[in-house]
Amino acid sequence: MKALRFAGVLVLMTAAFAAHGAQAALNLCNRTSYILYAATGAKDAGSMVTQGWTRLAPGDCAAAALKNPPYYVYAQTSRSHSGPSHAWGGTTRLCVSHGNFSLRTPVLVPSCQAADSFTLPFSTVQPRKRGDWSVTFTEAPGYPSLDAAKRAGFQRLLNDNGYNAGPADGSTNKRADDALTAFRARMKLATGASDADVFIALERQAATIAAPEGYSICNHSSDAVWAAIALQQDKDWVSRGWWKIPGGNCATALSTPLAADHIYLLAERQGGKPLVGGKNKFCVTDIEFEIHGTGQCKQRGLAEAGFADTHTKGHTGYAAEIGNTGLIAPAPVKPARRNSQGASASHHP
Repeated sequence: MKALRFAGVLVLMTAAFAAHGAQAALNLCNRTSYILYAATGAKDAGSMVTQGWTRLAPGDCAAAALKNPPYYVYAQTSRSHSGPSHAWGGTTRLCVSHGNFSLRTPVLVPSCQAADSFTLPFSTVQPRKRGDWSVTFTEAPGYPSLDAAKRAGFQRLLNDNGYNAGPADGSTNKRADDALTAFRARMKLATGASDADVFIALERQAATIAAPEGYSICNHSSDAVWAAIALQQDKDWVSRGWWKIPGGNCATALSTPLAADHIYLLAERQGGKPLVGGKNKFCVTDIEFEIHGTGQCKQRGLAEAGFADTHTKGHTGYAAEIGNTGLIAPAPVKPARRNSQGASASHHP
């Protein structure tokens, strides 16, 4: 058994089991206090097949059917959690998409094929002459068992929802029990609601609190980017920049609820190489700037650049996502799926 650390937060532990034929199973277990969304990958007939997102509540396990090893794994925490997001991955960039997905990308093709796909850094899980593997995500400091992780998960999500459930340490205590009882009563969950139902309700309710207002720019590309925005404020046009955003990170460009129907975005790689742009012209400079007005850029000693339109109408919060080939199309808005207890389930990546 081996353990690898990523970002000082999550640890991957792998253990080999006996093979069960050509169709192998990669068993994913969540021994953290976070709800995780995992994506997996494997090579098949000259293509890389990636699929996701597998939702893993704290203390849960799920199997991903894959064909030929080696396998690849990436996981990230639910956006419903308060505080910084965390992820587990590696150095192999594979194609993913929003929501449930299954992608087949030829190995020799350098970029993703689907219009709404982008890459994330997966870790390689190498079997030692065995077909089936178990992958356990843990955090440091960790929990001694899946049951302890489940208790810690309830504590963390109760705190995310504004209850005082104490630290997410996995202990059994009256404060956490009282908070969970109060949440179940508030949400009118049935007496027989399962732990899975409660986790779904906790995540859904926390999302209404954690959803950030304002305008964020998330960089899913492999390199750092420099970003700028432009928008209309009252009757004035304003362009601002630059935000340096390392690969795999986000920056908050606006922190107040959005009122504009359109916000325009420009993103460049090192050396000014364009990554995101469009036909909407605004004034910029090579250094940090805030410029009012859109006309006569050259006459004012400024440069002019084309910005891409991101449609923010109806949103108080919006995240523009950038991949290796440019702006990633936003995920379609779909109604939440209802379960028998009235709670909803959704995929957050």
